[in-house]
Amino acid sequence: MRLIVGLGNPGPRYARNRHNIGFLAVDEIARVHRASPFRRRFQGEAAEVVLGSERAILLKPQTYMNESGRSVGEAQRFFKIALADVIVLHDELDLAPAKLRVKLGGGNAGHNGLRSITAQCGNDYRRVRLGIGHPGDKAQVHAYVLNDFAKAEEPWVEDLCRAIADHAAVMAAGEDASFQNKVHLAMVGRGWDAVKTPAEAGKAKAASRDAN
Repeated sequence: MRLIVGLGNPGPRYARNRHNIGFLAVDEIARVHRASPFRRRFQGEAAEVVLGSERAILLKPQTYMNESGRSVGEAQRFFKIALADVIVLHDELDLAPAKLRVKLGGGNAGHNGLRSITAQCGNDYRRVRLGIGHPGDKAQVHAYVLNDFAKAEEPWVEDLCRAIADHAAVMAAGEDASFQNKVHLAMVGRGWDAVKTPAEAGKAKAASRDAN
Protein backbone atom coordinates (compact mmCIF):
# COMPACT_ATOMS: atom_id res chain seq x y z
CA MET A 1 0.00 0.00 0.00
CA ARG A 2 1.10 3.55 -0.75
CA LEU A 3 0.35 6.69 1.24
CA ILE A 4 0.03 9.60 -1.20
CA VAL A 5 -0.05 12.94 0.57
CA GLY A 6 -0.92 16.31 -0.89
CA LEU A 7 0.22 19.30 1.15
CA GLY A 8 -1.78 22.47 1.69
CA ASN A 9 -3.79 24.49 4.18
CA PRO A 10 -7.44 23.66 4.96
CA GLY A 11 -10.48 25.76 4.18
CA PRO A 12 -11.81 27.86 1.29
CA ARG A 13 -9.56 30.81 2.14
CA TYR A 14 -6.49 28.84 1.02
CA ALA A 15 -8.06 26.57 -1.60
CA ARG A 16 -6.43 28.13 -4.69
CA ASN A 17 -3.20 29.28 -3.04
CA ARG A 18 0.11 28.32 -4.65
CA HIS A 19 0.95 26.58 -1.37
CA ASN A 20 -2.04 24.27 -1.96
CA ILE A 21 -1.01 22.74 -5.27
CA GLY A 22 -0.43 19.43 -3.46
CA PHE A 23 -4.11 19.36 -2.45
CA LEU A 24 -5.14 20.19 -6.00
CA ALA A 25 -3.07 17.34 -7.45
CA VAL A 26 -4.42 14.78 -4.98
CA ASP A 27 -7.99 15.93 -5.66
CA GLU A 28 -7.41 15.34 -9.37
CA ILE A 29 -5.97 11.87 -8.74
CA ALA A 30 -9.09 11.07 -6.70
CA ARG A 31 -11.39 12.35 -9.44
CA VAL A 32 -9.70 10.61 -12.37
CA HIS A 33 -9.29 7.28 -10.58
CA ARG A 34 -12.68 7.34 -8.85
CA ALA A 35 -11.40 7.16 -5.31
CA SER A 36 -13.75 6.62 -2.41
CA PRO A 37 -15.18 9.83 -0.94
CA PHE A 38 -12.78 11.75 1.28
CA ARG A 39 -13.66 11.51 4.96
CA ARG A 40 -12.15 12.89 8.12
CA ARG A 41 -9.43 10.58 9.41
CA PHE A 42 -5.91 10.94 10.78
CA GLN A 43 -6.30 14.69 11.43
CA GLY A 44 -6.92 15.04 7.71
CA GLU A 45 -9.13 13.99 4.84
CA ALA A 46 -8.44 10.49 3.52
CA ALA A 47 -9.71 8.42 0.60
CA GLU A 48 -8.90 4.99 -0.78
CA VAL A 49 -7.96 4.42 -4.41
CA VAL A 50 -6.48 1.79 -6.69
CA LEU A 51 -3.74 3.01 -9.03
CA GLY A 52 -2.82 0.29 -11.50
CA SER A 53 -1.90 -2.69 -9.33
CA GLU A 54 -1.31 -0.59 -6.19
CA ARG A 55 -3.74 0.24 -3.41
CA ALA A 56 -3.21 3.70 -1.99
CA ILE A 57 -4.48 6.06 0.64
CA LEU A 58 -4.85 9.65 -0.52
CA LEU A 59 -4.35 12.08 2.35
CA LYS A 60 -4.83 15.83 2.71
CA PRO A 61 -3.67 16.89 6.21
CA GLN A 62 -6.05 19.38 7.84
CA THR A 63 -3.57 20.47 10.50
CA TYR A 64 -2.27 23.48 8.56
CA MET A 65 0.98 23.18 6.66
CA ASN A 66 3.37 23.57 9.59
CA GLU A 67 1.90 20.54 11.38
CA SER A 68 1.42 18.23 8.37
CA GLY A 69 3.60 15.55 9.95
CA ARG A 70 1.06 14.87 12.69
CA SER A 71 -1.49 13.73 10.13
CA VAL A 72 0.99 11.86 7.93
CA GLY A 73 2.55 10.07 10.91
CA GLU A 74 -0.83 8.96 12.23
CA ALA A 75 -1.88 7.49 8.87
CA GLN A 76 1.50 5.87 8.29
CA ARG A 77 1.44 4.15 11.68
CA PHE A 78 -2.17 3.02 11.33
CA PHE A 79 -1.57 1.28 8.00
CA LYS A 80 2.02 0.25 8.86
CA ILE A 81 3.27 1.80 5.64
CA ALA A 82 7.02 1.86 5.09
CA LEU A 83 8.51 5.34 4.82
CA ALA A 84 9.74 4.56 1.29
CA ASP A 85 6.07 4.01 0.31
CA VAL A 86 5.06 7.49 1.44
CA ILE A 87 4.78 9.95 -1.48
CA VAL A 88 4.38 13.67 -0.74
CA LEU A 89 3.23 16.14 -3.40
CA HIS A 90 4.16 19.72 -2.57
CA ASP A 91 4.85 23.18 -3.99
CA GLU A 92 8.47 23.93 -4.90
CA LEU A 93 9.76 27.50 -5.11
CA ASP A 94 13.11 26.44 -6.57
CA LEU A 95 11.53 24.84 -9.62
CA ALA A 96 10.12 26.69 -12.60
CA PRO A 97 6.32 26.86 -12.89
CA ALA A 98 4.69 23.77 -14.45
CA LYS A 99 7.80 21.62 -13.90
CA LEU A 100 7.84 18.43 -11.84
CA ARG A 101 10.70 16.56 -10.24
CA VAL A 102 10.76 13.47 -8.01
CA LYS A 103 13.36 12.69 -5.39
CA LEU A 104 13.81 10.39 -2.41
CA GLY A 105 14.83 12.08 0.82
CA GLY A 106 17.09 15.11 0.72
CA GLY A 107 16.75 18.52 2.29
CA ASN A 108 13.50 20.31 3.02
CA ALA A 109 14.57 23.62 1.44
CA GLY A 110 12.73 25.65 4.06
CA HIS A 111 9.39 23.98 3.35
CA ASN A 112 7.57 23.79 6.69
CA GLY A 113 5.27 20.95 5.60
CA LEU A 114 8.25 18.76 4.67
CA ARG A 115 10.08 19.76 7.83
CA SER A 116 7.12 18.63 9.93
CA ILE A 117 6.84 15.28 8.12
CA THR A 118 10.56 14.66 8.51
CA ALA A 119 10.36 15.43 12.23
CA GLN A 120 7.43 13.05 12.74
CA CYS A 121 8.25 10.22 10.32
CA GLY A 122 11.85 10.42 9.15
CA ASN A 123 13.41 11.83 6.00
CA ASP A 124 13.48 9.02 3.44
CA TYR A 125 10.08 9.47 1.82
CA ARG A 126 9.49 10.35 -1.84
CA ARG A 127 8.84 13.96 -2.73
CA VAL A 128 7.01 14.99 -5.88
CA ARG A 129 8.10 18.61 -6.28
CA LEU A 130 5.60 20.77 -8.16
CA GLY A 131 7.24 23.92 -9.47
CA ILE A 132 5.54 27.22 -8.73
CA GLY A 133 8.56 29.43 -9.40
CA HIS A 134 10.07 32.07 -7.10
CA PRO A 135 8.79 35.64 -6.73
CA GLY A 136 12.38 36.89 -7.11
CA ASP A 137 12.68 38.40 -3.64
CA LYS A 138 12.99 36.34 -0.47
CA ALA A 139 10.93 38.93 1.41
CA GLN A 140 7.99 38.25 -0.90
CA VAL A 141 7.96 34.46 -0.54
CA HIS A 142 5.40 34.27 2.29
CA ALA A 143 2.86 36.43 0.44
CA TYR A 144 3.59 34.66 -2.86
CA VAL A 145 2.85 31.13 -1.65
CA LEU A 146 -0.21 32.23 0.35
CA ASN A 147 -1.77 34.06 -2.58
CA ASP A 148 -3.97 32.42 -5.19
CA PHE A 149 -2.60 31.39 -8.54
CA ALA A 150 -3.05 34.23 -11.02
CA LYS A 151 -5.75 33.76 -13.63
CA ALA A 152 -3.06 33.28 -16.29
CA GLU A 153 -1.52 30.46 -14.24
CA GLU A 154 -4.69 28.43 -13.80
CA PRO A 155 -4.46 26.60 -17.18
CA TRP A 156 -1.00 25.15 -16.52
CA VAL A 157 -1.96 24.26 -12.94
CA GLU A 158 -4.96 22.31 -14.23
CA ASP A 159 -2.88 20.59 -16.92
CA LEU A 160 -0.12 19.66 -14.47
CA CYS A 161 -2.59 18.16 -12.02
CA ARG A 162 -4.26 16.23 -14.84
CA ALA A 163 -0.91 14.92 -16.12
CA ILE A 164 -0.06 13.74 -12.60
CA ALA A 165 -3.42 12.00 -12.31
CA ASP A 166 -3.13 10.42 -15.76
CA HIS A 167 0.20 8.83 -14.80
CA ALA A 168 -0.46 8.27 -11.09
CA ALA A 169 -0.22 4.49 -11.50
CA VAL A 170 3.38 4.91 -12.70
CA MET A 171 4.12 7.09 -9.67
CA ALA A 172 2.53 4.55 -7.31
CA ALA A 173 4.57 1.75 -8.90
CA GLY A 174 7.76 3.54 -7.90
CA GLU A 175 8.89 4.20 -11.47
CA ASP A 176 10.01 7.73 -10.67
CA ALA A 177 12.06 8.47 -13.79
CA SER A 178 9.30 7.20 -16.07
CA PHE A 179 6.62 9.14 -14.17
CA GLN A 180 8.66 12.34 -14.30
CA ASN A 181 9.30 11.91 -18.02
CA LYS A 182 5.66 11.15 -18.86
CA VAL A 183 4.47 14.25 -17.01
CA HIS A 184 7.17 16.35 -18.71
CA LEU A 185 6.14 15.14 -22.17
CA ALA A 186 2.47 15.76 -21.40
CA MET A 187 3.21 19.32 -20.33
CA VAL A 188 5.43 20.03 -23.34
CA GLY A 189 2.70 18.62 -25.57
CA ARG A 190 0.27 21.13 -24.08
CA GLY A 191 2.68 24.02 -24.66
CA TRP A 192 3.96 24.44 -21.10
CA ASP A 193 7.69 23.92 -21.67
CA ALA A 194 8.70 27.47 -20.67
CA VAL A 195 6.29 29.07 -18.20
CA LYS A 196 7.15 32.38 -16.53
CA THR A 197 6.24 33.41 -13.00
CA PRO A 198 3.91 36.43 -12.75
CA ALA A 199 6.93 38.60 -11.86
CA GLU A 200 8.88 37.37 -14.89
CA ALA A 201 5.89 37.84 -17.15
CA GLY A 202 5.49 41.39 -15.85
CA LYS A 203 9.14 42.21 -16.52
CA ALA A 204 8.97 40.76 -20.02
CA LYS A 205 5.85 42.80 -20.77
CA ALA A 206 7.51 45.97 -19.44
CA ALA A 207 10.65 45.32 -21.49
CA SER A 208 8.58 44.80 -24.63
CA ARG A 209 6.69 48.01 -23.99
CA ASP A 210 9.90 49.95 -23.43
CA ALA A 211 11.40 48.53 -26.64
CA ASN A 212 8.45 49.82 -28.58
